[in-house]
Amino acid sequence: MLKIMGRKTSSNVRKVLWCAAELGLEFDRTDVGGDFGGNSEQWYLDLNPNGLVPTVDDDGLILWESNTIIRYLCSKHSNGKMYPTDIGERALTEKWMDWHSTVATPKTGPIFRGIVHTPEDKRDHAAMKVAGDELTRVYQMLERQLEGKTYVMGDNLGMADFALGMHVHRYYVLVEDKPPLKNMDAWYDRLKGRPAFVEHVMVCP
Repeated sequence: MLKIMGRKTSSNVRKVLWCAAELGLEFDRTDVGGDFGGNSEQWYLDLNPNGLVPTVDDDGLILWESNTIIRYLCSKHSNGKMYPTDIGERALTEKWMDWHSTVATPKTGPIFRGIVHTPEDKRDHAAMKVAGDELTRVYQMLERQLEGKTYVMGDNLGMADFALGMHVHRYYVLVEDKPPLKNMDAWYDRLKGRPAFVEHVMVCP
């Protein structure tokens, strides 16, 4: 059975859990990280020297980095569907996964830390507003990508949706004064209609 190590409040753990659930996989999750600790202990560092979550053990194959795990699970269990077999289509999909990790996700950090981890009287509201405006700006790219599509890459849910959906959820929950984004709004509404997304992504900000 697939073993997933990581606390379910971690955004990177939650997108892997969502992916596994959509694939219909049975898995066993162990709390690691945050208040649960364990990620700085030697047994965990032997598996994942970064000391971050998640780490997965699939019959002895140890993987870390959430997007790598998503690629692997989709390739193994949904090759040709959630994982494109055409090299060009796969590269286009992975482009959006990497874009989100390097461009969009870091801009969510100041907002998330400001609201979730900082008392109201100590929040840097100006910095949070700048980060929210910048995140809205970069999501215009995703808005254009979703034009005429049901999901990020077309008609079917795929690995790009898993990689992007978690932090887009945070955008909708945490960022105030958002302009209408017709295509992204419709995509997010479709995700909220999926039971696995509700169970594993929408459990907290």
